[in-house]
Formats: sequence, C-alpha cells, structure tokens
Amino acid sequence: MAKRSYDSERVRQDVLKEAEGLFSRKGYTATSIADISKATGHSKGHIYYHFKSKEELFVALAQQTMRSWGERWRERALTCSSPSDKLYAIADFVMNNYKQDLLKAGQELATLSDVQPSTLQALYGLASTPIGAYREIIGEGMANGDFRQGDADRLSLLFSGWLGGLHAFVHTLDKDTLQELYRETVSLFLRAISE
Repeated sequence: MAKRSYDSERVRQDVLKEAEGLFSRKGYTATSIADISKATGHSKGHIYYHFKSKEELFVALAQQTMRSWGERWRERALTCSSPSDKLYAIADFVMNNYKQDLLKAGQELATLSDVQPSTLQALYGLASTPIGAYREIIGEGMANGDFRQGDADRLSLLFSGWLGGLHAFVHTLDKDTLQELYRETVSLFLRAISE
C-alpha cells in the first residue's frame, strides 16, 4: 500500500484560509474548531498540530493578514509622488481596512474575559505595522524638508490615534462622508507638521 503524502504547509494554509472566512462571517466566539475542521476537511487533530488553540489560530491569521496589509501598502506607496500624497493615500488605505469583518472578530476576541494575555499582546502588537508605515512617511518628509523636524515616533502615534479615532464611524457614516473626514484629518495633521 502506498503511503499517503502529507503537505503540512498546505494544510496550515487551508486552515488559515477557511478560518478567515468563518471568523469573518460568524465572528470569533461563534466559530469553533469543529467548524474549521468541517470546512477544511482536515481533522481537529491536524488543526491542533498547527495551532495549540483557537486563540493561537486567530492570532496567526491576524498576523498573516497584517503582513499582507503591509505588502499591499508598500505597493500602493510606490504610486505616490510625495510624503504628503502618501499620508492621504494611507488614510484611504486605513479607512478601507477598518471595514474588514475579520477586524470585528479580533475586537470581539480582545473583549473576552478569559482571553490569554499573550493573545492580547499579539493583537495589540499588530498596530506596529501601520504605525511603522506612518513613521516611515513622516521620516521621509522630514528628511527631504517637506515636514519640520520632530520626533517621528511620537508623531506616528498621534497620527495613528487620529485615524483610529475615526474608526468608530466606519459602520455608521456613508463612505463619502467618512472619506472626507479622513482627508480632513490628514490636512490638519499636515498643517501641524509642515514647514
């Protein structure tokens, strides 16, 4: 009898792909490992081989999603002609990212009373990707004289807070109004940091 071939990385990617769809549609709590097993056709044992828990699976998925976000942003940034243009572009990029259903599932997980501290730390750590992108843009603007000299790390956190604050309205305002608010936020920020 021929031995069955097992592609561990393919199984892992299948699990992540199906889990993303389930978490996005059903939310974190309503999605079970049994649901993911059924959707992938892989046993729960195969899933637990790759991920010790549902929390660990979600964190791996969120980290993969954020890496993809960073890659897509870097491609988008190449089309911008200046640091100011990049700030407007990344604001649009962030606004559209906040509409992801997977983000809602992550927020749901973060509010659970029994969530592991390491899970919370990993989820909050995901913010380092966009904050790093803001820091890079601001640093570029300072280096070429578009923005006045200052603490790029601190300004990146402030910019993140401004954009993040608008997140509360992603599902309540129409896209055009929300986009105007994001653009106005960038204009105000640019006014504060420009020479």
